[in-house]
Amino acid sequence: KMAQGAKPGEGGQLPGNKVYPWVAEVRGSVPGVGLISPPPHHDIYSIEDLAQLIFDLKHVNPNAKISVKLVSKSGVGTIAAGVAKANADTIVISGYDGGTGASPRTSIKHTGLPWELGLLETHQTLALNGLRGRVTLETDGKLMTGRDIVLAAIFGAEEYAFATAPLVVLGCIMMRACHLDTCPVGVATQDPALRAKFMGKPEHVVNLMTFLAEDVREILASLGARTLDEIIGRTDLLEESDWKQTHPKASSLDLHPMIAMPTPLPEKEELPHPAFKSYDHRKLMPAVSRSIKSAQPTFFVGRIRNTDRAVGTMLGSELTRVHGNVGLAEDTISIRLSGSAGQSLGAFLPKGITISVIGDANDYVGKGLSGGKLALIAEKHAPFDESEQIIAGNVCLYGATSGMAFFNGHAGERFAVRNSGAVAVTEGVGDHGCEYMTGGTVVVLGQVGRNFGAGMSGGVAYLYGDQDYDKLVNPELVAVDALTDKDAEEIYSLLELHQFHTDSVKARLILDSFENELSRFVKVVPRDYANVLDVMRQLEATRPELSEADRALELFRVVTEGGGV
Repeated sequence: KMAQGAKPGEGGQLPGNKVYPWVAEVRGSVPGVGLISPPPHHDIYSIEDLAQLIFDLKHVNPNAKISVKLVSKSGVGTIAAGVAKANADTIVISGYDGGTGASPRTSIKHTGLPWELGLLETHQTLALNGLRGRVTLETDGKLMTGRDIVLAAIFGAEEYAFATAPLVVLGCIMMRACHLDTCPVGVATQDPALRAKFMGKPEHVVNLMTFLAEDVREILASLGARTLDEIIGRTDLLEESDWKQTHPKASSLDLHPMIAMPTPLPEKEELPHPAFKSYDHRKLMPAVSRSIKSAQPTFFVGRIRNTDRAVGTMLGSELTRVHGNVGLAEDTISIRLSGSAGQSLGAFLPKGITISVIGDANDYVGKGLSGGKLALIAEKHAPFDESEQIIAGNVCLYGATSGMAFFNGHAGERFAVRNSGAVAVTEGVGDHGCEYMTGGTVVVLGQVGRNFGAGMSGGVAYLYGDQDYDKLVNPELVAVDALTDKDAEEIYSLLELHQFHTDSVKARLILDSFENELSRFVKVVPRDYANVLDVMRQLEATRPELSEADRALELFRVVTEGGGV
């Protein structure tokens, strides 16, 4: 989703009083702590970045159809042309209307244009550039009637999405209180008492869709068509109404560009799938696929080049397909590579696979890491100080949920953005480190860029060195604290692991003089998260009889309502 409602960062925006324990568990965050949904995706700043994400997702599941949602706006056709070239399967043009009531009011009222304008521009631009056969076009934005659907087909859409109408059918009365957790009909709330008032049934939505289909059939019959496919792109079926000629403002509108160029749907193009030329398909899968089924340890050694992208991702998807989320025992499949890895090394890597690269790597190392292990190791015979050199690109560990990663050098900008559970040790990071992080642990043994910890609502970061952290750390949500004895133990154990996996000179020097070096570490922790941890410790000490589920609910109550344990 690249449009409004894109849900980057921590998912759809939610105030803390709606982040119930089960919501926090699903999103990898903390009960009672608000979730932020900023406008941009921090791994996508160009069409090339989007193409890389689509490439990664097609390796995660070669059978998946990748859909990209764009907001209806002036120029969306040009953007859609880039998305089509990036190998998306479906493009959604989303209109300004409809949408969630929990969004900021400025977003609801001032974002986007009507779907008709964006859809027409997109369909015509793709057709003019010979790209229309590559993708399926979909549209949404408060489609309410059969007439809306037929118009969408004439403007070029093949698929149609509905949200507001089904919600109303299920009982929504548009109280505009979605963000307050007080929805009186149980639709937009997690409160069990209010959810009990929900009266919606699947049959209600079935009836709605049936009547919409009947409405569409009647309109098609009046146009002399039997199916929607016959009218897609047929703007010659439209004519200006008499109302337009008499209305003082509408009469000045020139609708000619909208209806002058009928562009019927061309034949669909079948593009070659990128996954079947990948490093995993050519080398890794033949070498270790038997180990996935037998769960027997195996070791692979090979060379890698920076044109080899998403290495390990297809292998990880096969492991997950066979063993599910549990994965395999740690280090069952060990892969030792040398050279320069391309983008998305170890993306979405599950438990049981360990990838070590002697050399360096591009952007997105460990994106979506899901239990696996990664290690980037500097060349030991190199004539430079390994801890002062960049070994990985930007946006490493974006959206990681679990697993471990060790970087024997500096990583680039936006390190561990939206990390919700992975553990990482690196010897330096660029700007915006640990942005929107909600869980996990990060240790930085060197230079830290500016704006560290912006939007960070969970997890802990340990920073080493004599830098002015008051100027480097974003103070909005986090605080720089001194270490506890437990923190010191955790740092020591992570340094041991880092030294074991990468043979880091810097880690070894710190470990050799740990008592003296400990004073150079500081802890960065979100203030709300620290409060939650304190309440959790009090609950464990004073009310040990509570089950895990009851303890989570009591934690949520204390955090959101205040008062004692």
